[in-house]
Amino acid sequence: MPDLFAASRAANVARAAPLAARMRPRRLADYVGQRKVVGEGMLLRRLIEADRLGSVILYGPPGVGKTTLAEIIATETKRRFMELSATASGVKDVRDVLEAARRRLEDDGQRTCLFIDEIHRFNKAQQDVLLPDVENGVIALIGATTQNPFFALTSALVSRSRIFELETLSPEDIGEILERAVADREHGLGREQVTLAPDAKAFLVETSDGDARRALGGLEVGVLSSGARPLDFTLELARESVQRKVVAYDSGDTHYDCASALIKSIRGSDVDAGLYWLARMLEGGEDVRFLSRRLVILASEDIGNADPRALMIAVAAMQATEFVGLPECQLTLAQAVIYLALAPKSNACTLAIAAARRDVREQAVIPVPRHLQDKHYSGAKRLGHGQGYEYSHDAPDGIASQDYLGVEKDYYEPTHRGMERDLAERLAEIRRRLRQGRDEPS
Repeated sequence: MPDLFAASRAANVARAAPLAARMRPRRLADYVGQRKVVGEGMLLRRLIEADRLGSVILYGPPGVGKTTLAEIIATETKRRFMELSATASGVKDVRDVLEAARRRLEDDGQRTCLFIDEIHRFNKAQQDVLLPDVENGVIALIGATTQNPFFALTSALVSRSRIFELETLSPEDIGEILERAVADREHGLGREQVTLAPDAKAFLVETSDGDARRALGGLEVGVLSSGARPLDFTLELARESVQRKVVAYDSGDTHYDCASALIKSIRGSDVDAGLYWLARMLEGGEDVRFLSRRLVILASEDIGNADPRALMIAVAAMQATEFVGLPECQLTLAQAVIYLALAPKSNACTLAIAAARRDVREQAVIPVPRHLQDKHYSGAKRLGHGQGYEYSHDAPDGIASQDYLGVEKDYYEPTHRGMERDLAERLAEIRRRLRQGRDEPS
């Protein structure tokens, strides 16, 4: 029996939905942003138009349109849209949905688009349940995740899926979405007679960080909290309507990407970029001990003996961070970042130990020369261990002309930057003296 009140109930629910939900586009032609993914001629658009979807993983930060795009795909391909949240669904829920999709396909020939939000939260067993019906085409799976799928999902599911990375919406995209919301009389604020001032719009765009939901939320709060109609949505009203910006930061991609940007900026001697990425990580709640450890590693990896004080600064910053804690240790970390960024750079130490370890792993092990072997035990003299060793401090300049390895190897090649410029000159003289001892007949 038809439900006479279904339309009324649906209308009531729609009116209660927030602006961001009401403004979701219903067609691909109305979708804003992600031109590299669904623009004319792009792969996902071609798959939709050809109705050859298969399994798709949409990967990107919050508020970029993953759920909206999934709904549009189902509409454009005329499939039944079914949605599961990985945070609230178990294996039984997945099996029930798959069974319903299979019956629908068998009985009516209607295909199903299964959207799983936060699919990275599914464990291996839950992901494996999806595989048979993904392979045989019972469902078109669309998974949404903010985590890198190559790390967060099983290799079996990844290998059967096409991965599409959705990027943060551009300021122009956010601006267009806001303009649409102000003008739309059916789903937006068109009936409210709102005039969005350019500086207010720019403020909402700036504070949204590319998240359409955040921008529309600020707009809706300002309109609903102001009784004046018609309404001039001013910059002051925009500021009152937007809470303190929450910096998007997670323990997955954002953590690793920001850490990478911090290290590469310091390595590149860009002190301002280094400070920005440090601030981004601090504002995101990054563990300050992780930050200090990375700076200690960098001091040896990327500066080394070009400025040996860099390691001292980094270690002191690590100890001070542990001792002082937040918020004051941000000053210590900033001081260390500035010093390390401005220090002369050298990776000579990094290359030297890598080359030495590679020889140990891949070549025949070099025996310890007899004159360097330990002689501090009874019987060493009878074995000849330690005989012929020259005590370096007895040499006039502290360098004894003797062989310490048995073969000629040049692992450490100092740069001509910073203190290594002086070390290079001294190294050349030392190697000359040591090789002189190696060449002398024993």
